[in-house]
Amino acid sequence: MRFLPVFLDLAAGPVVLVGAGEMARAKLRLLLSAGAAIRWHVTDGDNDLAGISEADRARITLATGEPAEADLSGAIALMCAGAGDLAALLAARARALGVPVNVMDELSHSTFIFPAIVDRGDVVVAIGTGGSSPVVARRVREMIETLLPARIGDLAALIGRWRKPIKARIAEFPLRRRFWERVVDGPIGKAVLEGRGAEAEDLLEAITDPSAYARDSVSAHTEGHVTLVGAGPGDPDLLTIKALRALQDADVVFYDELVSPEILDRIRRDAARVPVGRRIGKPGIGQEAINALLIEAAQAGQRAVRLKGGDPFVFGRGGEEIEALRDAGVSYAVVPGISAGFGAAAQFEVPLTYRHEALRITFLTAHKAKDAEAVDWTALTDQKMTVVVYMGMAAAPTVRAGLLTAGRSPQTPVGVFARVTRPDAKAAVGTLDDLPALVEQVEVGPAILVIGDVVAHSAPWRRQQLQQLVSTYQVAAE
Repeated sequence: MRFLPVFLDLAAGPVVLVGAGEMARAKLRLLLSAGAAIRWHVTDGDNDLAGISEADRARITLATGEPAEADLSGAIALMCAGAGDLAALLAARARALGVPVNVMDELSHSTFIFPAIVDRGDVVVAIGTGGSSPVVARRVREMIETLLPARIGDLAALIGRWRKPIKARIAEFPLRRRFWERVVDGPIGKAVLEGRGAEAEDLLEAITDPSAYARDSVSAHTEGHVTLVGAGPGDPDLLTIKALRALQDADVVFYDELVSPEILDRIRRDAARVPVGRRIGKPGIGQEAINALLIEAAQAGQRAVRLKGGDPFVFGRGGEEIEALRDAGVSYAVVPGISAGFGAAAQFEVPLTYRHEALRITFLTAHKAKDAEAVDWTALTDQKMTVVVYMGMAAAPTVRAGLLTAGRSPQTPVGVFARVTRPDAKAAVGTLDDLPALVEQVEVGPAILVIGDVVAHSAPWRRQQLQQLVSTYQVAAE
């Protein structure tokens, strides 16, 4: 993120606009709609204000003198649109004075840029692309326009009017947040969004004990609540709506090491974040300690999230954690996530089952070589069974040896799919005989091993076959 989204207080001073033509008038209309006072230096002499109301004209000062010497004193921003060669000179002056400057379509001279805007009164959504693609920003704005209720700004205004009185009556921040969550999500918020503002005001005024109202809003007991959330394999777009809601509601999030930074960015900004997972070869705090942290947070009245890579119940020790919570009398819920095996299957087009070819799937974990040695490989030799191995990179030689010794064909198709659904995902495909070498090709994990004829239907396998065919023809042509 190169440009930090900020909101200028247009009541703090005038905005200096330098330029002419439709570009300048577009900026003029935008500034007027936001309530700005404007000093406009017209560079082509055409200062026609047709179409602008008398009230808005009162906020426009048509500046005289050379535009290059525009008075920037007291200005909260300088904007150049259609200003030609003057823009660079004015931008340098503004920078020297510490005045934010925007030169239309010239990032090199600008210290801020204009986002696409969704305006709902007190609720304003700004969408930026770093100045690279205004068209993309507009498309995102159109999508948001369809999602935001028309009166969401009225709801924000209502809360703004009552914010200080409620703060004076509810000292504790977590309880105050729960109060406003109940207002927004309950009958009061509904009344505002349906256009019954006066009724909403009456309902809010009728609350005699705001603290009790807030406590009643906690459906998952006042002693706190723990939600086990599956973060999926890495792509934040694969989070469920329930998972996003839990991350936004959490007071504290205990997360695994493998949870991607992009998913951690979905956590509410003021929530505490506690890393509790571990990577292979690195010490962790241990499962008992994690259980204790979850219980302690809930008993302190917090809404805790245990954020786990993949799905909590697929090699994620979610069962152990809910047993500990249950024994401690702590309220809990589980939000499933997309397991890495399914993420790999979708991204690389590996049909884990296939009619007449693959009728069964076995999921297993081989964290270390001794884990693989403990597996009964004789049960996994059926050619119509797909074997999906989690955390199998380090144990790949043992997995290979176990399956071959049990009788699985060395020519069985195999895929190693690393960092699935992430931008740096990588696949290596070949045969069971080549498994350790395939693991080396993907370099670093986490990775999923898929063993079975279905791998021959995958996109990487098809590409590899095509490349081999092309190479064969090239050799023959020579």
